[in-house]
Amino acid sequence: MSGHSQNEDDAAFKEAMEGVSPLETDSAEPYRKRRAPLPLPKEREPEDGEDLVDLSLETGDFLEFRRPGIQNRLFRDLQRGLLETEATLDMHGMRVVDARKALVRFLAHSSHLGLRCVRIIHGKGRSSPNEQPVLKQKTNQWLRQREEVLAFCTAPRWDGGTGAVYVLMRRSWQGTR
Repeated sequence: MSGHSQNEDDAAFKEAMEGVSPLETDSAEPYRKRRAPLPLPKEREPEDGEDLVDLSLETGDFLEFRRPGIQNRLFRDLQRGLLETEATLDMHGMRVVDARKALVRFLAHSSHLGLRCVRIIHGKGRSSPNEQPVLKQKTNQWLRQREEVLAFCTAPRWDGGTGAVYVLMRRSWQGTR
């Protein structure tokens, strides 16, 4: 048994903690720090041939798309949120026409910067007529038509869930304009 008593230990602890005050917080530490969405620079309007067309696609709760050649492990990492998202586009409350323009500009800007993984928040459609997720359906259609998009999938619950998608971008996309 040591020569210190409980009272001596308590006194030493109180002396060591003198002048220290506890941190005041009522929130938990975040899982990982998220980057704030960056405003897009003003760019030219898409040319006639660049417009995205509406496809007749069934859109379920979870979105999933990948081009041939994308490795299973890379796609699983995207689905699990293991790839860091380098930019975010939030299309909440946008009209379809504005969302389309914003998406085209965002993808072009992200590609130009060489970003690998981005997040697009389309919302869950709860404020839409009949609670149908219009922007989610359009996002599913539009992303499939963009050559710089290699894959996309619904984000995990902790990062937007069925209201957001992660997009895997081509590393060096040189589109023909």
